[in-house]
Formats: sequence, C-alpha cells, structure tokens
Amino acid sequence: MILKRLSILNYRNIAEAELEFSPKINCLVGHNGEGKTNVLDAIYFLSLTKSMANSVDSMNIRHGEELMMVQGIYDLNGTEEEISIGMKMHQKKHVKRNKKEYKRLTEHIGLLPIIIASPNDSTIISGGSDERRRLMDIVISQYDADYMTALTTYNKALQQRNALLKADEEPDEGIMGVYEEMMAESGERIYRKRQAFVEEFIPVFQHFYSLISGGDEAVSLTYTSHCQRGALLDIIRRDRQKDRIVGYSLHGIHKDDLEMSLGGYPIKREGSQGQNKTYMISLKLAQFDFLKRTGSKTTPLLLLDDIFDKLDAQRVEQIVNLVASDAFGQIFITDTNREHLDKILERTKGEYKIFMVENGNIE
Repeated sequence: MILKRLSILNYRNIAEAELEFSPKINCLVGHNGEGKTNVLDAIYFLSLTKSMANSVDSMNIRHGEELMMVQGIYDLNGTEEEISIGMKMHQKKHVKRNKKEYKRLTEHIGLLPIIIASPNDSTIISGGSDERRRLMDIVISQYDADYMTALTTYNKALQQRNALLKADEEPDEGIMGVYEEMMAESGERIYRKRQAFVEEFIPVFQHFYSLISGGDEAVSLTYTSHCQRGALLDIIRRDRQKDRIVGYSLHGIHKDDLEMSLGGYPIKREGSQGQNKTYMISLKLAQFDFLKRTGSKTTPLLLLDDIFDKLDAQRVEQIVNLVASDAFGQIFITDTNREHLDKILERTKGEYKIFMVENGNIE
C-alpha cells in the first residue's frame, strides 16, 4: 500500500497542505511543536478514523475554524482508493471511501493497516496494563473483525455490570447474570485471540530486538489473564460480593496484561533509556511484520515519530537500514536533526523525500 497524496485542511495546527509522497521513505524535519507529528496524525486518522492524540474529534479542528478535512489518495494493491474524513464543529464526522460514506466505521478498520512508533509509547512499559492491552487490540482489530465485535460486546456488558454494582439497591439477579454471561462468552473469545497473537508475536519481536541491539540482550513477553485460572464465568461470579463492595468488576479480560522482561527481569525496573526505546521500537516493527502477514494482504504504512532520541548511533543506523530494506514498504519519519537524517539516508541508497515543517507550513 502506498499513500500517494495527502490533503489537509484545518487539521490541528495545519491550515492547508497538499503533499505528494515518495513510495519509500518520507522525512519531515523541523523543530518541536512545528507540526511534524500532526502530519503523521492526519495519516493515522485516515487509517483508524481517530486521532492518536485526541479522543475527542472536534479537538483536532484548528483553533478558530469551524471545520476540518483530511483526504488521502492511496494505491492499494494496484487499485486507487480515495479516503476522506471531514467534520464541522458540534457535528459528527463523515468518513468516506471513494466519496461514499460508511454506514459503520468498523467497515473501514483494517483497509489501510498502519503502525506508529512515537515517544508516547514509553507508557506501554511505564504505564498501566490498559496501555499494554491497547498494544494487542490495535493490531488484532486491524486483521480480525470478529475481535472488534467481541471487544465491543464485552466492554458494553462490563459497563452495564459496573453500573449495577455501583447502584444503591441490590442488583437484579437475572439481569446481572445476563451481563456476566455476555462478558464470559465474549471475553473467552478475546482471550483465545490474544493468546494466539502473543504466541506468534514473541519470536518476531525477539528477532527485531536482536537485530537492533546486536544480539547481546535477551527479551521476552508473558501474557497473563484471569482466563488462565479456569472458566471465566465462574471467576467473574465468584467474587460478585467483593465487586459490589468496590463498585466495579475485579475480574475479566479487561485486567489482562503483558509482562515485559529484559534479561529475565521486568524491563520497567531494569532497562536503561536506550534499552527501553529499543524494546518499544522492536515491538512496533514486530507489529508491522505481523500485520503485513495477517492483515488485508497489503503492506502497512510505518510511521516513526521522533524515535531516534536516546539511542546510540549504531542502533539508529540499524533501525534505518532495517526499515529501508525491501521487507518494509512506505515509511514516514520525523526528526529535528536534518544533518543527522541526511547522513543516514544517504547510506540507505534508497528513494526518499524530505519535507521541511515550520509553524504548520510544509515544503
């Protein structure tokens, strides 16, 4: 898959832009806060119909404006596709494929597979388990529509059960049972899909970490879930009274986690800044490889947002040589250092374009 052209109108700090991209490497260079990441966010928005920065769509409309529009022209396995997303303030967004609006946004997810690595990914290691579940969800949902359906069903049932647990009056036994059965059935489907994903994902992740680090450090992932203790329905019902006391559901796949280790110890505790960064980038490259093989049978877009900070020169060069190889497709890289980027790109001997970004203007 190739993003040939990108049109932006009033998206975040970008008033207007018409960009034509290289089919291989595209670099956006500029100081922090000038709008480099906003270009990547617009590309991400077209793939997943949501911003990676703002969960509220209207917050992506440029200050002082009433509407925004992002449009991409793609070459998708030899077929040209036009995807556009537009919205006016206080109105819902409209997502269109070849000028025809989707009835459900879930129909679009997976058409344009995408992976982004950014400084915000550090929370996957340092943050709560929800960040690590999201890592799994973002990949699996792009190649498995049933996963998204199960996840939506589970989250709705969880929300309803939690509302009953918080209520002053004693919950109706029958209604509570229905929500618990919905959680158990959809939760076990999600568990099986996550488990299969992690088993296949681990060796790919370890391979990329070894390539970038030079092979001297051992890393691993361990998937943990309440489903590993037995039937999920029994586990959920067993502690219903305790759940009533705290006011929310203590057990279920919404508590799943990925334990991340370096040399047999938690990387959160043991890893240096460079090791943590290498760990995160390896996770992202493994996600890319997984999507390429299991998704919509097209090569995903890879977005690398300011990833070179905290890495030594050898690891930076290894990453660039990796992503510039034939194993990867079209890549978008942001960096503040033009000279540094030029030297690396010259060594790749591949095709690339460089865009200068200043105060939302792109040349």
